[in-house]
Amino acid sequence: MMAISTTTKTESVARQRRVDAAIHSGEMEGVHVTSATRADAGDYVADRITSAELVERARARYGLS
Repeated sequence: MMAISTTTKTESVARQRRVDAAIHSGEMEGVHVTSATRADAGDYVADRITSAELVERARARYGLS
C-alpha cells in the first residue's frame, strides 16, 4: 500500500532547496555526499520519508545511532 503524499509543490521546492543547501555546505567542508545519501534526500524531497527518518538513515549508515 502506498502512502498518500500531502506535500504541496511549494513544500517540495522548499525541501529541495534545504537538501541542496545541506549538500553544498557539506561539500564546502570537504564532505563527500554518497549516492545512497542523495537517494535518501530524494525520498525526503518526494515526501516518502520525514526529515526525522532522513536523519535516522544517515545516522544508521555511519554507525551514529
